[in-house]
Amino acid sequence: MLRVVIYGMILLGAALMIRNIIRYARFSRDVRKKGDWAKERTILYVPLVLLIGFFFGYVTVGLFGNPDWVIAGILFFGSVFVAIVVEMLQRVTDRIQANGQLEARLLAAEESNKAKISFMSNMSHEIRTPMNAIIGIDSVALRDPELSPHAREQFEKIDASARHLLGLINDILDMSRIDSGRMELKPEVFSAAELLEQVNEIIRSQCDEKGLTYLARSDVGAEERYVGDALKLKQVLINILGNAVKFTPKPGSVTFTEEKTAAYDDRQTLRFTVKDTGIGMGKDFLAHIFEPFSQEDGTRTSRYGGSGLGLSITKSIVDMMNGEILAESEKGVGTTFTVIVTLKRAESAAPAAQTPETADEAAALAGRRVLIAEDMELNAEILTELLELEDMAADRAENGQLALELFSGSPPGTYDAILMDMRMPVMDGLAAARAIRALDRPDAKTIPIIALTANAFEEDVQSALQAGMNAHLSKPVDTDKLFALLRELISSAPTGAADAQKEGSEC
Repeated sequence: MLRVVIYGMILLGAALMIRNIIRYARFSRDVRKKGDWAKERTILYVPLVLLIGFFFGYVTVGLFGNPDWVIAGILFFGSVFVAIVVEMLQRVTDRIQANGQLEARLLAAEESNKAKISFMSNMSHEIRTPMNAIIGIDSVALRDPELSPHAREQFEKIDASARHLLGLINDILDMSRIDSGRMELKPEVFSAAELLEQVNEIIRSQCDEKGLTYLARSDVGAEERYVGDALKLKQVLINILGNAVKFTPKPGSVTFTEEKTAAYDDRQTLRFTVKDTGIGMGKDFLAHIFEPFSQEDGTRTSRYGGSGLGLSITKSIVDMMNGEILAESEKGVGTTFTVIVTLKRAESAAPAAQTPETADEAAALAGRRVLIAEDMELNAEILTELLELEDMAADRAENGQLALELFSGSPPGTYDAILMDMRMPVMDGLAAARAIRALDRPDAKTIPIIALTANAFEEDVQSALQAGMNAHLSKPVDTDKLFALLRELISSAPTGAADAQKEGSEC
């Protein structure tokens, strides 16, 4: 009986060793398939040779030896140990290969994301370029005092449609930034009262045009300032209020309240509430209201416009602020949105953001000369005509290299500002701005350079500022913003073309 047990252990050990040989052979084959092991083939074969040698050792002992308990135990438990080692080796290798696959997928996702961002940037540029021409020509036509009422109405419709399309483009770009994680908050000291005043001015104008009643109330004092991304917060409020105006029929009302709630140390919680008497939404749809492209009624797009992205973008921004957004609605009664954010209170000594000077306070644009760097002839013609409406003169350079040559070859004070496109042949706007700032002449460091480009991403803004430009305006250009910015920058510049001309006339 004892001999039977001993030989049974040896046979089981031999069978287990055969299993180990088969498993390791498959394991080494899989490793060679999944990885580059051509040079390491010998390393993979060595354990297999040893396992085969152990197996023949089992057979030799079983057939020709006189094994006892010790030999049988060594052979049996040796096979068990080898089986455990092969199992662990396979699991570790599987885990390494799984991690490698995850890294490969992550790398592929990053490359895909970069490709998507590049595609979105290029598409934004290509779409904004003709949009700039459409809105620019429309702006020129609307400034014609002899335009007939009927023609003015048609041009206003073109302007509204073009700006609606521009809004859709901006929404898609915002979603692209959010999906790629490229949207970031920029903390800055801002006045809550000034921010709310700007929001109220925009929404009150929209309500007046539609015949709605707009009520605004705030318990934030004019002296109170906070640290946060004022631009993003304003975007959140305008998105929600804009929707309230859009979905509220005449003679309804929109109510906007802002109030301080909890406070702790240097933190203050603000609650913004937007209530309208609009068409409202069903309870079932409220659960999906912040999802991209969500619309309760497909016919609303044709009646009210919109991409279905506004609230999704708003929710993402509020989440980035670690805030909360809530919605309550009833069909035929109205909708109430509540946004709650906690901001850091700025020190009382922190300076408020200065508001741009008015046209009376700032330098007049009449008589100023501007250098336009723009490779698209139509865009340059439109921009020149818009400047001429303000009694300004303009010279055009087809690329950055020519702009550099025109500026460097002109006497100091010839130009009061430079409007610089970013994408141009020969030399782009960034390189041209750096080259102009590096010139050894008195106005090279001070002349206002404004990026006027279809590159509308945040990184484009940063690139423009880092290249030495003073500001960034994305195409299609808002003429009011452009003229206000020109007034502000020219008034603060030490010298200018008009000043030089004035000095020349006095001499």
